[in-house]
Amino acid sequence: VMVWLRRCTHYLFIVVVAVNSPLLTINAGDYIFYTDWAWTSYTVFSISQTLMLIVGATYYLTFTGVPGTATYYALIMTVYTWIAKGAWFSLGYPYDFIVTPVWLPSAMLLDLVYWATKKNKHSLILFGGVLVGMSLPLFNMVNLITVADPLETAFKYPRPTLPPYMTPIEPQVGKFYNSPVALGAGAGAVLACTFAALGCKLNTWTYRWMA
Repeated sequence: VMVWLRRCTHYLFIVVVAVNSPLLTINAGDYIFYTDWAWTSYTVFSISQTLMLIVGATYYLTFTGVPGTATYYALIMTVYTWIAKGAWFSLGYPYDFIVTPVWLPSAMLLDLVYWATKKNKHSLILFGGVLVGMSLPLFNMVNLITVADPLETAFKYPRPTLPPYMTPIEPQVGKFYNSPVALGAGAGAVLACTFAALGCKLNTWTYRWMA
């Protein structure tokens, strides 16, 4: 009974994190709307996507102990996002925000590290975290390259209201604007290691709860 309880708890965790990842990334697509703040939003959302990917992928990877599972997890995230985006599209939202599978290459790097270091958990946290954190903002730029023109999209799908903190006051040109990819990659590389460690630790905690 305990084995099945533990196993079900693991799969419940995986489903919860995997479902929440698309919900987060659907909202992350909104940076296209905020044309004055696009780069600032892009940086923040790149980091949030990095963290959602790595915590779930690391958890799943260390749970199964099979290199390749992180990529499979990223595929689950991608398919869930496509389904959820399709639902949003039927409500009149644009579909071309986040439909490119940007998580897959980063998850492949995570699998590669786990395989190359012979399933060393600490190497996975350090090297895998840095690689995912630095790569995802770069791959996420594909979203900006492939989506429709931001201004055209903003006029086609006007938002009736904006939350006060996102309301553009004037075009912002500052440190965020200079290099959103570099800033996202730098912050992501540091934070992703922490979240990779959390993903590993979730396994330990689950076993303790179920003991």
